[in-house]
Amino acid sequence: MTTTQWLRDPTAETAPLKRARAKPPQSLEGLTIGLFDIGKTRSDEFLDHVEARFTERKLKVKRYAKPTNAKVAPAEVISKVVDEADVVLIALSD
Repeated sequence: MTTTQWLRDPTAETAPLKRARAKPPQSLEGLTIGLFDIGKTRSDEFLDHVEARFTERKLKVKRYAKPTNAKVAPAEVISKVVDEADVVLIALSD
């Protein structure tokens, strides 16, 4: 049985862009996992739990955060994520 998955683009673009979906890695072993906090209430708490689970599995984790949820992430933050992380989990809430 096939299930349909819908992916939402969480960026602040005013018009959706069509782009190819990146192929997920077969394993997280040896990769740096970026955990990105967008500044919503309790998203840091969620990421604390995710980080603990990844750390238990001996995976490398780096944390990133926007200064506020009300604005787009600064270019410096985005550049750091791109330079340092192989895969990224973005914490949303509400």
